[in-house]
Amino acid sequence: MFSRDTWQEIFLTIRKNKLRTILSGFTVSLGILIFVCLVGLTNGLQNTFEYFFSQDATNVMYIFPGRTSMPYKGYKSLRRIELDNSDLADIKKDFPMFLEYISPRIFRSALVKYKEESNNYTTIGVDWGQQFAEKTIMMKGRYINQEDVKNRTKNVAIGRLVEQDLFGKSNSIGEFIDVGGSMFRVVGVFQDDGGDNEERQLYMPYTTRQLIEKNTDEIGQIVIGFKEELGYTGAMAFQRSLEKYLKQKKFINPEDENGFFVRNVADQLKQNQDFAGVLAIIAALVAFGTIIAGIIGISNIMVYVVKERTKEIGIRKAIGATPRSVISVILLESIFITTISGFLGMFLGIALLSTLGDKLMDDYFILNPGIGTGLAIFATLLLIVFGSLAGYVPAKRAARIKPIVALNDE
Repeated sequence: MFSRDTWQEIFLTIRKNKLRTILSGFTVSLGILIFVCLVGLTNGLQNTFEYFFSQDATNVMYIFPGRTSMPYKGYKSLRRIELDNSDLADIKKDFPMFLEYISPRIFRSALVKYKEESNNYTTIGVDWGQQFAEKTIMMKGRYINQEDVKNRTKNVAIGRLVEQDLFGKSNSIGEFIDVGGSMFRVVGVFQDDGGDNEERQLYMPYTTRQLIEKNTDEIGQIVIGFKEELGYTGAMAFQRSLEKYLKQKKFINPEDENGFFVRNVADQLKQNQDFAGVLAIIAALVAFGTIIAGIIGISNIMVYVVKERTKEIGIRKAIGATPRSVISVILLESIFITTISGFLGMFLGIALLSTLGDKLMDDYFILNPGIGTGLAIFATLLLIVFGSLAGYVPAKRAARIKPIVALNDE
């Protein structure tokens, strides 16, 4: 039940002991502030991982050709491995249960002209599946399709900044541009969240690129989109099967790790998630250690407070105060200070994190740090509860002191 006299006494005590009250509150606020900031920064690091991997599909693996480092079946080491159209066809034929799409990538650089405007850009020969691997977003027109690849059309999809450079504010769809001496028709304009470099590229059918290069069947890289339902374990099993298959086909020593390279995005994502998880556990341990340190600090201060007020407690008991009233006054004071200070620290931490946004992204790879409101409130209430218990123990001990003993206390 609310007692005006009790609260007047609490506020009077606080006013008489400002330094002690400030130190108590500072300990609690600092503990919660550090907890909120640590958890928030850890979440910001996880946001960065998610941001990087959200720009491209995660159910993708890339195959890059290399040079062998071991002799095998009459072939010398340092043999250059090349990928070609037969590799695409064989993977499609032998691994259909794993595939969503497959696309080659043939990178070239070319001078691109439109009327009086010109610039150098990266051109990439691809199949239709490349759009899903890169999460390319079409702003106008369409992407390269199967008919383009089959008929070796001279159609091209250009990046948003390519159109801006060459066409200004004019519409590029249907216009013809000179790409390294060959005329291509613009059929689409795309944007890409990967950044400006991604939007300064042009996609054309890989078969057209091969036709321009004396009808070769070589391809630079292979992009494989596997079914998401495979999960991490299935993706790794698929990668191992594919590596074994290609080593047998290309006559590469099974122990040779340099004949070609496979970059499995699912594996990279898992490794980064594990790393972020370990960091989160470490940060959580440090954060809860801070909370415990705050509770210990409050305990010490409350023990000192009770000791300091022993004679006062003796007088109160001598004039009729019950042990319950003694405990309630000390306990309410502890709860009041802990609650005000705890929520002050929580709000300061949340406000600090909200001002950071992406300011730490470039130097510390921390994006939009923040903490869930529920977790922040839970930690604050936890500190309040244990802070109250810290006040209860010395208060109960003080309530047992006989008035004559308390009055003789020095």
